Amino acid sequence: MTMGHQMVSLRLSAHFHEAEWAAEQMNGVTYLFFLRRLAKAVDEDWSGVLAEMEEIRCILLNRDAMLLNVTLDETGWSDFRSQVNGFLEALPASMRGHAVWSPERPADFEGMTVPSQVNYVAKGVNIFEGGYRFHGSSLVICRYLRNAWLWDRIRVQGGAYGGFCLFNRLSGVLSFVSYRDPNLSKTLEVFDQTADFLDTATLHEDELARSIIGTIGDIDQYMLPDAKGYASMVRHITGQTEKERQQIREEVLNATTSDFQGFGQALETFKERGLVKVLGSEKAIQDAQTGRQERLHILKVI
Repeated sequence: MTMGHQMVSLRLSAHFHEAEWAAEQMNGVTYLFFLRRLAKAVDEDWSGVLAEMEEIRCILLNRDAMLLNVTLDETGWSDFRSQVNGFLEALPASMRGHAVWSPERPADFEGMTVPSQVNYVAKGVNIFEGGYRFHGSSLVICRYLRNAWLWDRIRVQGGAYGGFCLFNRLSGVLSFVSYRDPNLSKTLEVFDQTADFLDTATLHEDELARSIIGTIGDIDQYMLPDAKGYASMVRHITGQTEKERQQIREEVLNATTSDFQGFGQALETFKERGLVKVLGSEKAIQDAQTGRQERLHILKVI
């Protein structure tokens, strides 16, 4: 994922879920602004910066709050376990309570300006709030939208380097993002037309089959041992079981054209309820204000 693509995606997702908000704090525009404030504070208040860094170190280097994932064979584990235990015992321990976060969300409609001739445009909504519940077929549909609808309208006709459909099955956030896009308003219009496209699209059996095969490949893609270990840890943290993964596979394999139409119905309020984030030139953002009901809050990034 490119920096511009990542910034608008994180900024958008931060509205919908606390975990996404935290990710934006650590990797998004907010983090960039934090680094700028930190660089200034180093010169003006070094003792205060040092105290905060020490506090962060105490929070992170704490074996009582640590989850360790080790990937190796059973024989190797019997030899390596003592070394792991020794490493953990050498770390400090501190019983800390859970912090209470009070997220301050950015503006719903935001234009982040940078000196650029292209834009990164994102629009998204939480479709769970409209009553939709996750079904494996949604993964097939999002893949089809990315490779057909968005490819044709955003990349081929619009001239952008790429268009993406992103769906977080845990939070319910569905977002469309364009990458290195010469357009802005036209791209938002394409995003808003997605529901109509799904309602009227004539999907041939071979197109559906290709989308299903590709989705299964995404779910069960080849992984080296280190990637398998990391994936197992993530599934443990999120509580995803193999039974749930198998159910998703079956729903993917049994996806039908009626699922596409049902997903389109879930997007009927996308145009009105979707939030917008743009990273691009100030002129493009100002021009996009004309004729649109949403007014973009201007935030100068660079």
